[in-house]
Amino acid sequence: MLVITALSPWLGLPVHKASVNTSPAQAVERGPVTADIDDSDLFLQKTIQAAGPQRDDSQRIEALLKRMTLEEKVGQMTQLAIGMIAKGRDQEIQIDPAKLDKAIVHYGVGSILNVAEQALTPDKWHDIIKQIQEAATKKTRLGIPVIYGIDSIHGANYVQGATLFPQEIGMAATWNPGLMKRGSEIAAMETRAAGIPWSFSPVLDIGRQPQWPRFYETFGEDPYLAKVMGAAFVRGLEGTDVGSQDHVAASLKHYMGYSLPLSGRDRTPAWIPENYLREYFLPTFAAAVKAGAHTVMVNSAEINGIPGHINHHILTDILRDELGFKGFVVSDWEDIKKLVTVWHVAANEKAATRMAVMAGIDMSMVPLDYSFADYLIALVKEGAVPQSRIDEAVRRILKVKFELGLFENPMPNAALKSKIGLPESRQASLQAARESMTLLKNTGDRLPLAKDRK
Repeated sequence: MLVITALSPWLGLPVHKASVNTSPAQAVERGPVTADIDDSDLFLQKTIQAAGPQRDDSQRIEALLKRMTLEEKVGQMTQLAIGMIAKGRDQEIQIDPAKLDKAIVHYGVGSILNVAEQALTPDKWHDIIKQIQEAATKKTRLGIPVIYGIDSIHGANYVQGATLFPQEIGMAATWNPGLMKRGSEIAAMETRAAGIPWSFSPVLDIGRQPQWPRFYETFGEDPYLAKVMGAAFVRGLEGTDVGSQDHVAASLKHYMGYSLPLSGRDRTPAWIPENYLREYFLPTFAAAVKAGAHTVMVNSAEINGIPGHINHHILTDILRDELGFKGFVVSDWEDIKKLVTVWHVAANEKAATRMAVMAGIDMSMVPLDYSFADYLIALVKEGAVPQSRIDEAVRRILKVKFELGLFENPMPNAALKSKIGLPESRQASLQAARESMTLLKNTGDRLPLAKDRK
């Protein structure tokens, strides 16, 4: 048994009085998170669907929360990689019915994400998303749809035939926020046309460490240019109605200070005084939150000795209380596990799970097993994580799903596939490429251009 008291004030974590049994949970046979569907459950499903977006989402969310079991709630906080429900690779990938049932029916998983090797045709995406949503909406007790996430970083780059744009460093070189907004509108339209409602973009890290290998994903070193371009990116992705069939939820990443590692290596420690953090790294996120972004992804590294995933000051004090962010916060890949294996701040994954959730993580990108769900359920039952914290996280997740219109329209829309790769979209991409051209060295005095030459 371990009582987490010494570290909690230092990390900014609220101290919870209950002791934590940090022994890893025993593997046990568990039944489906959803009990037998009864008439009242069907009535609730139909009422939610029939109410449509006109009814106050908060009423529908509270109605769902009251009916959900602990296991169903924790399922909503769990995100798995597509490989956990599929077999095969690349174009040969197929949904495995048994794996799908384990994830969606047995564990009630609320989110699936893409991985790097899956750049699929629109038809293939529609088939995959349809199978996932049919399991979620028709085979579970409450019919809560899944939110699928993908890295549409510079266009819908995991959808074959989609329009690609320069990476963020190139878009920053255009100095054209209107063109940035147009590019992200096209990315959103083509991502949603593939049946996917959530993009893990934009990258809002500031490029001030030239050795960092992901520098090209940033808008560069200047926080003012980056915040203007980042806000334009968000407005293009989400539009004025994120629930429309042409838009997706944004995910601001990697909140924050991720891009200034001392060593230059990815996912390694940074030392950033708070005044410097606020001057250079916070403005992009503040502007993007103000622009209406629905989700935030967390810094995979650590700042000043505190891993991003347990930094209550950054995740709650600043993001929630100061910036007023209302959406949900998702971890990055396996980063709760890495609190044990890389950062060594937790004795085991169970303790790491408690620390991350209490710091402000709403959804865990686990993504290759069911440990997060098992540990979190045990922690709540032991009193180490309060039920109110689970409800808070799930309320945020459900809110995003409602605002995306997933309860009314969870299935891909076949009519939208024709919007992928339109000539006018390709023309916008060409314009972005032209405007992003940058002269790095003025050899031969090419600038300034002679007025008498064309």
